[in-house]
Amino acid sequence: MDTRMGLHELAVGQRAIVETLHMTGGMRRRLLDIGLVEQTTVECVGKAPSGDPIAFSVRGAVIALRGEDCRRVEVRRL
Repeated sequence: MDTRMGLHELAVGQRAIVETLHMTGGMRRRLLDIGLVEQTTVECVGKAPSGDPIAFSVRGAVIALRGEDCRRVEVRRL
């Protein structure tokens, strides 16, 4: 069973490991700077009522990302 998915597909409370960032430029640099690097564990901790933005726990910090950015982060569900 393939457990790879986009970061936006995680349900609240689910955890995953970052596999690949499918982006370049400033947004990629920003995500790397806040610790969203390959092999990092992330947990979805909340979603806005509309589903966008989505909050994640990454290395002890909570970050909120837009749905369009989450779609470009490939993760492997734990």
